[in-house]
Amino acid sequence: MLDLTPVFVLAIIFGFLYGIIYLNIRRKERMALLERGADPAIFQPPQTDKIASLRYGMLLIGLAIGILMGNILKVSTSLGTETSYFSMVFLFGGIALVLSYFIGKSISKS
Repeated sequence: MLDLTPVFVLAIIFGFLYGIIYLNIRRKERMALLERGADPAIFQPPQTDKIASLRYGMLLIGLAIGILMGNILKVSTSLGTETSYFSMVFLFGGIALVLSYFIGKSISKS
């Protein structure tokens, strides 16, 4: 069996050195920008689009439910594999997108 301890030790040392050097350079760049009068707000991480996150999350949940329902439909009926899976994935994916539209619309109003 291979002993991976030297590899991990070198990786940890490299990671610490890289972090120290990178963070020091980044700090100096930020200080130089602030000295030139840059707005400090440019250093803030960008705000995520909550509606897009809701849409993608609900779509993925709908697709997962569609796959499960497609399996149930395949086992319990005489439909083919492709027909049962594709129909359920598209049906529940579409339902999830429509629901995310209405939920996003109600979030935007408030």
